[in-house]
Amino acid sequence: MRKTTTLGLIFASALTITGAALAAGGNHDGGHRFGDHGRRDHHGMHEAFAKLDLTDAQKASIKQITQASREQNKGQWQALHDQRRAFEQMTPDQVGYQAAAARLAQAEGQATQARIEQRAKVKAQIYAVLTSQQKAQLATLRAQREARREQRRELHQGHPAPSASSAQ
Repeated sequence: MRKTTTLGLIFASALTITGAALAAGGNHDGGHRFGDHGRRDHHGMHEAFAKLDLTDAQKASIKQITQASREQNKGQWQALHDQRRAFEQMTPDQVGYQAAAARLAQAEGQATQARIEQRAKVKAQIYAVLTSQQKAQLATLRAQREARREQRRELHQGHPAPSASSAQ
């Protein structure tokens, strides 16, 4: 179990690295934002890679991998973005509104599947660029980050946020 968790953490770290590289080159999803969580992960990966002392060749390889991924998916993400925009411009009383909603929901589901599969592929490619020592160091950094996250979670559980009714 521990080995699986460590590998998962490494791959999650690689994904964050991928996100940082994508962020440097522009949005990979046609401008659609998936919430604040992704930006925090991208920042964490950037920090992790800075601590790995990547060689110039590794940096170039990672950049090439992420750029190729972004270019490969650009058309798909743009089409989904256009479909979202067209649906958002419809009004609920328009003919075909429910059908458009169903088509968009299906397209979003397919896009989510494609995005997850593509990220896994990119993470594997980036992971292959790292040395054994860098992989081990990345696992350690990820474990430390997870430990800090758990400490914050415990702290928040001990001090719950005030509710609206208690503020009155």
